[in-house]
Amino acid sequence: MHAGFRKIISKNRTEAFLFLFAAVFSSWLMFATFAYSNGNMLIASKAWSDFASHIPLIRSFSFGNNFPIQYPLFAGSPIHYHFLFFLLAGVLEKIGLRIDFALNIPSILGFTFLLLMVYFFAKKIFSSKAVGILSVVFFLFNGSLSFLNFLKQHPLSNSFVSEIISNKSFPSFGPYDQSVVSAFWNLNIYTNQRHLGLSFALSLFIIYIVYFNLSKIKRKTEVSIILGLILGASYLLNIVVFLMSVSVLVCFVFLNIERKNTFILLSIAFIIFFPQYLYFQGENSGFKLLFAPGYLINNNLNLMNFLKYWFMNLGFQPVFFLFGFLIASKKVRLIFISFLSCFLIGNLFQFSPEMAANHKFFNYFMLIASMFSAYFLVFLWKKNIFPKVFILCIIFLLIFSGIIDFFPILNDTKIVLADYKNNPDIAWIMKNTNPKSVFLTTQYLYDSSSIAGRKIYLGWPYFPWSSGYDTQKRSDGIKNFFHETNFFLICSFLKNNHIDYVSLYQPSEDFPFDIVFWENNFKTIYNNKQTSIKIYSQETVCKKI
Repeated sequence: MHAGFRKIISKNRTEAFLFLFAAVFSSWLMFATFAYSNGNMLIASKAWSDFASHIPLIRSFSFGNNFPIQYPLFAGSPIHYHFLFFLLAGVLEKIGLRIDFALNIPSILGFTFLLLMVYFFAKKIFSSKAVGILSVVFFLFNGSLSFLNFLKQHPLSNSFVSEIISNKSFPSFGPYDQSVVSAFWNLNIYTNQRHLGLSFALSLFIIYIVYFNLSKIKRKTEVSIILGLILGASYLLNIVVFLMSVSVLVCFVFLNIERKNTFILLSIAFIIFFPQYLYFQGENSGFKLLFAPGYLINNNLNLMNFLKYWFMNLGFQPVFFLFGFLIASKKVRLIFISFLSCFLIGNLFQFSPEMAANHKFFNYFMLIASMFSAYFLVFLWKKNIFPKVFILCIIFLLIFSGIIDFFPILNDTKIVLADYKNNPDIAWIMKNTNPKSVFLTTQYLYDSSSIAGRKIYLGWPYFPWSSGYDTQKRSDGIKNFFHETNFFLICSFLKNNHIDYVSLYQPSEDFPFDIVFWENNFKTIYNNKQTSIKIYSQETVCKKI
């Protein structure tokens, strides 16, 4: 058996090395951006904002009681966010894993799975290990023209290489820094959106089985049903990736690629998906399908701006993946055409309140498009049409921005977030409140109650707003509540909104409370002068009436 195993490894050294690299690199990437030490969470500064949503969601399952499932930063309404990945992390923490392991292990497995799927997909399409390896390289190091912004900030000099290595910021982070090149090409999206790697990998896996293996399987119908069940359930893993998978498979039906079995797969997926869709589209949902051509240049769309935008964002990749498309076989071209639907949909429609969320359509498309670029360059290499050094220069040009973007992640600093062992506020809430409790808190990000797994009436508005909730209504209601001095109306607000506790920190424009009024009229059940938190229960507040 040992000899047989060695023989397998010997025959598949490339795959064995890739698996080892993928596992090690994924482990470093995830633990480098989220770790735990001495009772503190260590969060990379570039992941700080996203984790302010992830951690409350995870903790609502591990330390709280979030069934039926609600969005913990907008208590009281059914969840509209794909929660399955974070439910898994919460369950892992609940059964005893430390939170960094509970989140990082699924993240590592998902990203490793994605790297392997990129390799095997490209290798299978073009029957070339070299194309598979180069496709992985193109995935890890994006081909945008963000390096031009870096050159503006760091002109060529003797210290240019050291400036790249020591760099701590992304040269382009559009639309948030007004740059044309978007923030969604570097590996930061996979460290922040931990469920994205697994979502992409699972989607590629389903399509891989349909395209390459379904015709060879005896029990096609049964396999199609199983794949349909997996695809339908993946709606809870990532809504947008589910839509993209459906888009590709619908193209398969029209292009006569395993038409009958793909139709069966899609039918089963629809049966599983539709009840979830109805639940997600329930009360307060702001999701609407809008025709919004142009993606992030929607407000200034014309042909020149469109071409300029995608040239800056895709760089020279289109030149090479189009040549790869032209020299590919007719059957292989159908794969490209099917995935091209994602690029077109992302440029035509808006699916959520935040248009930038469409970036997943383009990331997904480029997984496949880059394979065609890799195929064309390997073709040139083998044909000796150009000197090999010229092809190496092209490859470098296609990954230069990605190389630059790698170092801000490598050099990122950690922000320390005290967990319940070191934060008495969190510990008190965990010990003295019901896991199903709802808090109205005057602190948006990383509030102690949400880290303790309790739901809060309104967290940082961006998070629930981007999931379609009416945050403005709640924000206005909170302001009116804190201006109120009528005890009956104060109590009615708390009871009508099922708020169990009020946590007061410092007054602000969003939370204009009068601390003297609260101290004089209501009993404080918890007070920590060091963190300036005072907690009041609905029970004690409503004693006034």
